[in-house]
Amino acid sequence: MTAMEFIGALLEYGSGFLTGLVCGVLALRRSRTTPPTPHAHDDHDAHDTRGAALAAIAHAAQRALLEPLSGELNGVALAGRYRPATENAVIGGDLLNVANSPYGPRVLIGDVRGHDLEAARLATLTIGCFREHASTMPDLAQLTRTLDARLAPELDSEGFVTALLAEFAPGEVRLVNCGHPAPLRIGARLEQLAPDEPGPPLGLQPVPRPQRVRLGANERLLLYTDGLIEALDPGGDPFPLDERVREALTRPTLDDAVEALQSLLTAHTAAPLRDDLALMLCQPGVPALVPSVPAARKPGERTNEPS
Repeated sequence: MTAMEFIGALLEYGSGFLTGLVCGVLALRRSRTTPPTPHAHDDHDAHDTRGAALAAIAHAAQRALLEPLSGELNGVALAGRYRPATENAVIGGDLLNVANSPYGPRVLIGDVRGHDLEAARLATLTIGCFREHASTMPDLAQLTRTLDARLAPELDSEGFVTALLAEFAPGEVRLVNCGHPAPLRIGARLEQLAPDEPGPPLGLQPVPRPQRVRLGANERLLLYTDGLIEALDPGGDPFPLDERVREALTRPTLDDAVEALQSLLTAHTAAPLRDDLALMLCQPGVPALVPSVPAARKPGERTNEPS
């Protein structure tokens, strides 16, 4: 299995798992609204069964969603993390996904307004639409319009999804920002890559304005949700994007860098996060370590490994 196949398979699993999770939770929730029957004992047993099922789904969701995501996609090394705001949360409104395309690896990060099951449903819908079209749409502007058209009918008058799409090509990254925090380019200094003209989020008819930004092999790109920059310390000050952050994000490996950033954030807040957090650190041209699967041996075949 190649590195690209590994990360692709992992993400396909994650997307399918999330879809099943949300559908299962919503089905359980709907079942609670059915009219009561005269059999109180049966109702009590059914309630206990539904509660146990919901607890099992939540437990499985936490195990799957909180696993670190590391790998390589067509020459771009990636390290992603998701942290829910509350310890026992199943999933919030933050979303994160990657896909390969003939035009380069593509990354989506976003944040659905709200933190309830409806936000989880919309996050799943956004990821599903991205994965369906990311490998066929010729440019990010068209992909953005497709996402907006898919989400608009699902949103109420106050709903929206901030999103940032990135496409990696040799020596550069192409960005479309729909009301999302600007990514950070990490090199000799930290640079926020804000668009010249900020656009509205998905669902509010954004007009995509692609950016082309230089990104060398010795530079990294951090995509993040507002759970990073809006995290407050006990005195009410937001998390600063300062030299300590640059030092953390230039650790030798991407995984070490992301873990160091999370440690800085934890020290800053001195308390559990008040908002969900998604992070994706990217670097082109650097191989990433991924789990290897030993090749299957034929019966009686020996290896050169010492016994």
